[in-house]
Amino acid sequence: MITITNTQALADFCAKAKTHPYVTVDTEFLRERTYYSQLCLVQLAVPGDREDDAVLVDPLVKDLSLEPLYDLFRHPDTVKVFHAARQDLEIFHVDGNVIPAPLFDTQVAAMVCGFGEQVSYETLVRKIARADLDKTSRFTDWSQRPLSAAQKNYALADVTHLRVIYESLAAQLAKSGRKPWVEEELALLSDPETYVTRPSEAWLRIKTRTNSGKFLAAVKELARFREGYAQSRNVPRTRVYKDDALIELASTRPHSLTDLSRSRLLLREARRGEIAEGILKAIELADAYSPADMPKPDTSRDKLQVNPALADMLRVLLKAKAENAGVAQKLVASTSDLDLIAAGERDVAALAGWRAEVFGKDALRLCDGQIGLVVRGQNVETFDV
Repeated sequence: MITITNTQALADFCAKAKTHPYVTVDTEFLRERTYYSQLCLVQLAVPGDREDDAVLVDPLVKDLSLEPLYDLFRHPDTVKVFHAARQDLEIFHVDGNVIPAPLFDTQVAAMVCGFGEQVSYETLVRKIARADLDKTSRFTDWSQRPLSAAQKNYALADVTHLRVIYESLAAQLAKSGRKPWVEEELALLSDPETYVTRPSEAWLRIKTRTNSGKFLAAVKELARFREGYAQSRNVPRTRVYKDDALIELASTRPHSLTDLSRSRLLLREARRGEIAEGILKAIELADAYSPADMPKPDTSRDKLQVNPALADMLRVLLKAKAENAGVAQKLVASTSDLDLIAAGERDVAALAGWRAEVFGKDALRLCDGQIGLVVRGQNVETFDV
């Protein structure tokens, strides 16, 4: 088992990987104590069964540069294979300003190939690689050194079995002609904007029950301060203050340290120093909003009139079409997508791209009364009206 601890050894492996059609990649990281994930280990494997065809890379070693790895990620002739890639890609985008390309995500491909919704790596190892995973090292502190043999074996298995899984899924996609489906799904993962969190937009993730402009102005400024503070100090946003405390502050609108001291939900360390000053400044900024500047919730869909009977028929149609195509229902359309379609909305992902071929076109025909549904034995079929 090889662990790379210097830049030259990493460069040598990456040069070797560039001669192969693909390389499998995984990471181990921690995020409990930081805003950005702390990269603790990188696992890499190329086709083959030699010991040096699969390696661990220790990014915690002083003076080891990951630039050879990032150069491999930019290499256009080697596919970079991940499973459930989003968090891994965020790490590489933040640390190296790079998103691997071309990219392949076996979780996405598995959904297209009929393995169900958000299928786990363990399931694919069992069903495709015909192997079992040792899960004893799943919950471990990957920042601690030295790593045990069990930890290394567990980590390496995340990329060695992935080779078999990738080759199997890639062959299925080639046979079915569904490779463009996967590429369409991966467009979002490959977009750098996916991994950008702007403090000015942080308030949109806060769940509130009040649509008052003054209240939302305070929510917006408190969320903006918290996000910016957490990013600049690389601490979890909940370490600054949690959502329930933010909602309380937006309601009580403290204007002094004495006011802050009365908060029931604010952490003690947030009642003084920079965080306390930031809270009071955020409330001050919110107070200065003019009526025209007050944030407004998106209520555009609140007035939609969902036809419940049509929504139920769309659910039946989706189930039938997804089963017939051998693809996960959730990948084709969500429950909210179906409700939107039943309410007359047409700017819905389920009605575009490959989803239109599988489900969307018939969904629109059903809405327009051009087709109906009939049960034949165990199957649901459409018929022209």
